Amino acid sequence: MSNQELTFGDEEFIVSKTDLGGKITYGNALFIAMSGYSESELINKPHNILRHEDMPAIVFKLLWARIKEGKEIFAYVKNKTKDGDYYWVFAHVTPSFDTNRKISNYHSVRRKPTEKALDIIKPLYATLLQKEKNGGIAASEAALNQILKDKGLSYDEFILSL
Repeated sequence: MSNQELTFGDEEFIVSKTDLGGKITYGNALFIAMSGYSESELINKPHNILRHEDMPAIVFKLLWARIKEGKEIFAYVKNKTKDGDYYWVFAHVTPSFDTNRKISNYHSVRRKPTEKALDIIKPLYATLLQKEKNGGIAASEAALNQILKDKGLSYDEFILSL
């Protein structure tokens, strides 16, 4: 476990698709390269194979609730590689629909986050994670809601303002 931060180019995009249960069905070359896994190690595996322990669960609760409703969401995510390194992404996650307008899968396009955004997100996530460790996801959710209320912003307004 080297715990080194990896980065990718400002003009590059990490793309993946999952089925309705969150299993990876597609990853572009950059997704595979950044993960440290081979394509065969990723396909049909849960996307949370990349979940970093520094990520507060409330972020994923919010993400899954939103996309299951058929809505898009933007989120900052710290992913863990196979070797224990990590990389930050600014993710845009959307549901895909079949011809009957039923959700058929999920699609995520990730780009490199700005340092300015991470300077805000890193301490926020550390706070939320601490709340989760002490009081569970409900405590983390309450803390996030209070922070947003204090800022007078919705989640989307806050994330997109960074």
